[in-house]
Amino acid sequence: MPGATNFKDCAVLESVVKKQAADGRLYAAVCASPAVALGSWGLLKGLKATCYPSFMEQLSSCATAVESIVQQDGKVVTSRGPGTTMEFSVALVEQLYDKEKADEVSGPLLLRPNHGDEYKVIELNPMEWKCDNIPQILVPIADGSEEMEAVIIIDILRRAKANVVVASVGDNLEILASRKVKLVADMLLDEAAKLSYDLIVLPGGLGGAQAFANSDKLVNMLKKQAESNKPYGAICASPALVLEPHGLLKGKKATAFPAMCNKLSDQSFIDNRVVVDGNLITSRGPGTSMEFALGIVEKFFGRPKAIELAKVMLFVH
Repeated sequence: MPGATNFKDCAVLESVVKKQAADGRLYAAVCASPAVALGSWGLLKGLKATCYPSFMEQLSSCATAVESIVQQDGKVVTSRGPGTTMEFSVALVEQLYDKEKADEVSGPLLLRPNHGDEYKVIELNPMEWKCDNIPQILVPIADGSEEMEAVIIIDILRRAKANVVVASVGDNLEILASRKVKLVADMLLDEAAKLSYDLIVLPGGLGGAQAFANSDKLVNMLKKQAESNKPYGAICASPALVLEPHGLLKGKKATAFPAMCNKLSDQSFIDNRVVVDGNLITSRGPGTSMEFALGIVEKFFGRPKAIELAKVMLFVH
C-alpha cells in the first residue's frame, strides 16, 4: 500500500486486466492487490483467492478467501505477501510454461524447502555488532548485480529502520541488474566512500560481483572494515569472487552460491544457508536473501525484532 490502491484507481490497468480475464488469459496478484484491485474490479467472483492477512476480510466479500501460500483457480493466481513472492513467481512460470520449466527456474533460486518454518543462522565466534544508535549500512550495486538479492537486503534493512546507503559502483546512478531490471542508487561509490559504515554488504550476480572485485575503492573499504573488526558480508557470487580473492575470508567460515563454492579455500560450512563468523556474514543466493537480511537484523537489533519482521512479511508463520 498505497500501490494496490493506485492499481485499483488506474482505469487503463483495470481495462487491460478485465480484457485479459474476458479473453480467458492468465492474470495474477499478490499481497493487498488481490483484494484491493482484482476484487474491487469484480474479477474474483466465485473464485478461490488469497491475499495479505489484514485484507482477508475485504477479500471474502468478493471471492472465496483461502489461506494458501499461492492459490490458483482457473486463470487467476494469487498470493499473500513479500515472503511468498518467490513461490508465487515460480507458480506463474509453471502456468506460463510447465512444471519442468518451473523446476529449472526454482532450482538455482535455492528456495526454502519448508515455507513458513523459522529460519536458522549458523553462528561461529559470536561477537557483538556495535553501532551508534542507528546502524549505517552500505549496499553497493553495479551492472549485473542480482536484483532480488539487492532489493531484498535493502528493503528488509530499511524495514528494520537501519540507515541504508545504496551506492553505484560505476559512472551512473542507474544500473542494469542481472535480469535487466533498472535500479537507481542513492549516490556513486566515490561519494559513499566519504562516510563510515557499521556494515558493508554485497549482493551477488556474476557481473556485479566482478565489478565489485575490480573496484579498488570498494575492495579497500572492505579491507579497512575487516581490519577494524567491523562487520562485512556478501551473498551468492560475491563471497567467492570478491571476498576470497582479496583475502577477506582468511581464517573464516563462509558459504556462497553452490556453483561458486569450489572457489572457497575453506568449504567446511558451505551447505548452510546463512553463516556468521564473528564480523562476517555470508549466504547462498536469491532464495536465501531474506534469511541473510534477517540474520543482519538479528545481529544489530536482536532475534525478536528479526522474527517480528519475518512474520509481517509472511516469511515465517
